[in-house]
Amino acid sequence: MAKVEIYSWVTCPYCKKAKALLDAKNIEYTVHNITGNDPERIKMIERTGGASSVPQIFINDIHYGGCDDIHALDAKGELDGLLNA
Repeated sequence: MAKVEIYSWVTCPYCKKAKALLDAKNIEYTVHNITGNDPERIKMIERTGGASSVPQIFINDIHYGGCDDIHALDAKGELDGLLNA
């Protein structure tokens, strides 16, 4: 099973949508809540190479982008392979 991490804000609707997709697939993931957490936000920006919006999603330590990105991977039939690697 893949290691999945999501950087998110508590009130972010896109974060909730990305988590809902993973929940529907019964995937466990680690949430890094960056609401009011500047050190964690800085770490996220460093890991993404500059992306500062949320969510930011990593699968096996590889950055795959945000909510739209993982939904696009799912629509192309590629997400399940990444999550089950």
